[in-house]
Amino acid sequence: MIIVLKPNITKRQETAVLKEIRKLGYRPHVMRGVARIVIGAIGDERTHQSLETLMTWPQVENVMPVQRRYKLVSREAHPDNSAVPVRNHTIGGKKFHVMAGPCSVETEKQILKTAEVVKAAGATVLRGGAFKPRTSPYEFQGLGEKGLKLLDKARKATGLAVVTELLSEQDADLVAEYTDIIQIGTRNAQNFQLLIAAAKTGKPILLKRGLSMKIEEWLLAGEYVLANENSNLMFCERGIRTFESYTRNTLDLSTIPIIKQESHCPIVIDPSQGAGRADLVIALCKGAVAMGADALLVEVHPHPAEAWSDGAQQLTPEQFARLMHELQPFIRAAGRE
Repeated sequence: MIIVLKPNITKRQETAVLKEIRKLGYRPHVMRGVARIVIGAIGDERTHQSLETLMTWPQVENVMPVQRRYKLVSREAHPDNSAVPVRNHTIGGKKFHVMAGPCSVETEKQILKTAEVVKAAGATVLRGGAFKPRTSPYEFQGLGEKGLKLLDKARKATGLAVVTELLSEQDADLVAEYTDIIQIGTRNAQNFQLLIAAAKTGKPILLKRGLSMKIEEWLLAGEYVLANENSNLMFCERGIRTFESYTRNTLDLSTIPIIKQESHCPIVIDPSQGAGRADLVIALCKGAVAMGADALLVEVHPHPAEAWSDGAQQLTPEQFARLMHELQPFIRAAGRE
């Protein structure tokens, strides 16, 4: 069940509702919007007393059943768009955001240079992999904690927020210490224990879509984050595996209106992984902005030909500056800043 509280209620009134929900045998999950507080009450309605009696309470605006399997991430649960706070920014609000940086953190010089150029062009978040899940065990696996420390150094030098991938439950606290957004990659999109560990750090979570993941499965994976007391979830479309071999993956831009229709959580598009080709990134970014995405995740490297991983899909600093310039009319047309 979903309980919507009236605007401007007191903390005591909110606490009373939470106490009653627990008394009736349900587990409450609080989602705080700009104007209202929404509470998801998790429990079996067949064995517990109905929460519809809360409609008689003066601080309660509405009580609604949720029909979707994904209850907390659903638009039914939270009719208004959610916005995710990231350092001094908010993703999912009026401002459009670009997260940019190399596929992998390689050296101090490389990550600091990239951070400087992406910030100068208008990016607000630095991306970079410290732990790299690679198909082959003989490929570069990332610098690990050293890479995290280099990301933190770049963050302090530029003021950019940082997003990086978490691969292991045992590293959850370590990654959380050095990052502002924890990314769950495509290979771990249904690693539910990892999702729970990431959620419990309290950091915003960027959940990428699995290689062959149906949208309902993706939404249900996101449910693990919200069900573990973390309301700061962003979905990230990064391309899926299809029969097509012209591109590395098939970037499914249809997920933008679908996620917007089904969920209140922001959606981010990764065209670099989505196509696997730098020459397609700018066009795909324009399409994503025009369709209503909340942010982009773009790979940028000072010298892509020398990159230790995925050089073919990374933009040069000059290409990234061109991208940011050419995105401006699309951002304005989408009603964003």
